[in-house]
Amino acid sequence: MATKTKYAKNIDEYIADFPAPVQERMKKLRATIKKVAPAAEEVISYTIAGFKLHGALIYFAGFKNHIGIYPVPRNEITFKKELAEYKGGKGTAQFPHDKPLPLGLVTRIVKFRKKINEEKAKLATVKKK
Repeated sequence: MATKTKYAKNIDEYIADFPAPVQERMKKLRATIKKVAPAAEEVISYTIAGFKLHGALIYFAGFKNHIGIYPVPRNEITFKKELAEYKGGKGTAQFPHDKPLPLGLVTRIVKFRKKINEEKAKLATVKKK
């Protein structure tokens, strides 16, 4: 469970609820996501920070010892080796606070998720016709 004690109304409030060093990490993560998907809508969902673009794109949550991101493509061959370095469940990754954020990896994950969401959106449009 995130270390938050109240429900944030937006990502700025969400980030502000953490200690300064964690805030800086979250701001970098947020900026990286926004750079890859500038049209994505920022949301608070499941009481954590997220981005939506044709559906759920990526979420992140702060914890005492790490920042978690969701969902991550752990089973995709392209990401398997890099993601193996990070704890996490089937669709999660934990980036420990005592190590640099893997912003290059985050960029590639967001691009991957963005492409999947865009393809699903195109298929849904075709099916409606």
